[in-house]
Amino acid sequence: MSQSLFADAMTRLDQALQHVSISSEAIERLRYPKASLAVSIPVRLDSGELKVFQGYRVRYDDTRGPTKGGIRYHPNVSLDEVQSLAFWMTFKCAAVGLPFGGAKGGIVVNPKALSRMELERLSRGYIDAIADFIGPDTDIPAPDVYTNATIMGWMMDQYSVISRKFSPAVVTGKPTALGGSLGRDTATAMGAYFVIRNLMNRHQKLPQVTTVAIQGFGNAGGVLAELLYDAGYKVVAVSDSKGGIYKPEGLDIPSVRRYQRDRKQIEAVYCEGSVCNLDDRQTISNSELLTLGVDVLVPAALERQITLANAHDIKAKFIFEVANGPISSAADLILQQNGICVVPDILVNSGGVTVSYFEWLQNRSGLYWSLEDINQRLQEKMDAETSQILDLAQELNLSLRTAAYVHSLKRLAKSIEAKGTQQYFTQS
Repeated sequence: MSQSLFADAMTRLDQALQHVSISSEAIERLRYPKASLAVSIPVRLDSGELKVFQGYRVRYDDTRGPTKGGIRYHPNVSLDEVQSLAFWMTFKCAAVGLPFGGAKGGIVVNPKALSRMELERLSRGYIDAIADFIGPDTDIPAPDVYTNATIMGWMMDQYSVISRKFSPAVVTGKPTALGGSLGRDTATAMGAYFVIRNLMNRHQKLPQVTTVAIQGFGNAGGVLAELLYDAGYKVVAVSDSKGGIYKPEGLDIPSVRRYQRDRKQIEAVYCEGSVCNLDDRQTISNSELLTLGVDVLVPAALERQITLANAHDIKAKFIFEVANGPISSAADLILQQNGICVVPDILVNSGGVTVSYFEWLQNRSGLYWSLEDINQRLQEKMDAETSQILDLAQELNLSLRTAAYVHSLKRLAKSIEAKGTQQYFTQS
């Protein structure tokens, strides 16, 4: 039986602990989630049938502030996965210096099989079930896999109905008409672009001669592909859940994006059009895309895409984790031995939670910022934290993943230890 996702995630903590001195109490606190909730959500389908869906929400650590994390709709959602994602969110928020802890939520569902009205009932039912577990000062959800601004709007509205007051700060990633922030829909991709640009500049890699393959052409991967294309990078392959396309000379990403938007079929609030339907391109599988001989590989889909089974086949020089946990800890060691530079998810995809923080601040203050202001703040945050992690990795001769965790651990430990430890209470 394969190792659980959470057990695999904890190995990253153990690796980082070898390079930082913190109290044993801080370590003990970070090994366990603060609270986990499993709920059942009865939904009346359009056919009149009643169906019950399983949902989860985990608040991992709130030492640095209210917990923060997305909600995903996917058939493979499990408590193990949600707990792992909440763990990563804890370290992600600390990595970029946000006053949040980590959380995550999910519902076991194939959202593409539901109508829009069924999705709304499911979303509102989930909030009915977890309303006492979340709040603007407690736990703030956001979009994740197969959830979006519309769904976040339903959730915010349902919480407002329950609390009998307009509560925009309870959820981020909402439509701008309901208090959402400008730039939130592109924030994950924009943040990843700033990290890629920073590292490529350090390695003196010019965009025009840098080839890129992106697994996952959704909200994050699709926008990132366009940002990289506009900056002059040669994006040679992209894929979605149905497959991918490859062109060694480089894809015309705006055309691919336009095709996806124009030819898609709408099922509920999701598109089912596939990039692999395009003609005059070489069709490849997701597994083949991962092993292309490119400079930059971007896993932007789901967890565990690179494992012991295919790690030796990876040829990219740099991997930027836009997805959460796309590389297993065992595969990490192989990639490192093969000289592949892996830039971890807790840094690369932190643009989303950073702009979620900006949205939360705007909701709390009632003052809303321009898109230019938001992107400038995001760039400053991503550049500063990326530089600190790169410098730390060089100083201590660490992998970038371990350096990012050490960077986060130092901040988390300070907050935990500030509340008092055995050493403090027993000293004479």
